[in-house]
Amino acid sequence: MNKTMALKLLVTGLVMGVILIVLSMVNGAITDRQQYRDDALKSIGASYAGAQTIVGPVLVRPYTQTTVTFEDGDEGAKKRVEHVEKLTATSFPRVLDVRGRLKPNQLRHGLYSVTVYEYVGHLSGGMEIVQPETKGTVEWGEPYLALSVGDVRGIVGTPAVMVNGAPEVMVQGGEAGLGWQPNLRIPLHGRKELSGKLEFAIDLTLNGTEMFSMAPVGDSNHVELSSAWPSPLFAGKFLPRNRTVSRDGFTASWDVSSLATGTQVQMVSAKPIDTMDVSLLTPIDPYKLSDRATKYGILFVVLTFGGFFLFEMLKELPIHPVQYLLVGFGLAIFFLLLVSFSEHIAFALAYMIASVACIGLLTFYLSYVLRAVARGVGFGAMLATLYAAVYGLLISEDNALILGSLLLFAVLAAVMVVTRKVDWYKAGGELLKAAAPAPSPMPVGEGAGKIVG
Repeated sequence: MNKTMALKLLVTGLVMGVILIVLSMVNGAITDRQQYRDDALKSIGASYAGAQTIVGPVLVRPYTQTTVTFEDGDEGAKKRVEHVEKLTATSFPRVLDVRGRLKPNQLRHGLYSVTVYEYVGHLSGGMEIVQPETKGTVEWGEPYLALSVGDVRGIVGTPAVMVNGAPEVMVQGGEAGLGWQPNLRIPLHGRKELSGKLEFAIDLTLNGTEMFSMAPVGDSNHVELSSAWPSPLFAGKFLPRNRTVSRDGFTASWDVSSLATGTQVQMVSAKPIDTMDVSLLTPIDPYKLSDRATKYGILFVVLTFGGFFLFEMLKELPIHPVQYLLVGFGLAIFFLLLVSFSEHIAFALAYMIASVACIGLLTFYLSYVLRAVARGVGFGAMLATLYAAVYGLLISEDNALILGSLLLFAVLAAVMVVTRKVDWYKAGGELLKAAAPAPSPMPVGEGAGKIVG
């Protein structure tokens, strides 16, 4: 009797192992689809514009410094030697004010959609021109405002630039050797020797993909962003001081001082620059949710197979391993249907269709396996409750751990209550009798048909 129960548990465990291998293959398919989506994102970024980061503007004033020294020459004569150095003086904004709106849109690449945006913004500020410490003779070059964007292909139209009330033109290119590498500049023609203050205003329209970032290059930085996108992710080195997020979109503002950031030092020393980031995330990523759902697949299999085993013990109704296997395949294919449907329709609707299809199929099949419609419907109801509970875990990411723990505790408590009076030794023996083949009927005319006399 004990050997029979042990053998049954072993066979059930082997079947469960096969189903878990199938689940891992389904999870691999989900990973592949997610990789295809990431490739689509890269493809769109390659032909549209990538994530955008705005650094600047800062004032750059190139100059040549010539110093003269006298060195000993041949026969003790002094020789005049000129030393020429090409240097730059950099002035950061005293105040940098950035305001703008991100207009989101969706671009499709086959089955996959990628979030893009158009940033319509206004950058303004002013800086005090500090004279560098020089020696010798100084010849000033043409100064310019330098800035950089992550991908210049995203620039829409011609930015409007005003410097001290006069219009200027933005062009591509920036001098190397500044520590950071600007890719845009605003030449200040005819203003070689600057002093006092410089005010600037830039109207810029910029296309980008998913993430927008701004570097706080000023002594005092104020940034305001708004968008109709309902699910932003604020990241980077600085979070918004104020934010409002709703179904209609978001507004956020940052106030960052140079005392709280090393951006200016980072730009001079060519180190990674601190930024303020906002990403336009997809509210529900079907691949991430499908991947999380497959991690609960083992719960589906264990509970269903455990229910079958208890049913065999309590009702003395043996279930063949092949029937375990078919039911396990029905549970596994749910996750494949889920990711397939979610590529075409909303995740919630895809989840409902896949769960209704699998629950309906399993209820129909189990009504015959368990030899009663009521039993099949009972298992179907259990599966429906389980699918609903798992969906709640998926959409409630912040509370997933506590909800999952409560679910497992409830399942364990239910099993312990139902089986509290079960005599497992007796149940194993009765299962052995139920699974034993019926004796063959005795042929007519043998034994009982003999006449004694």
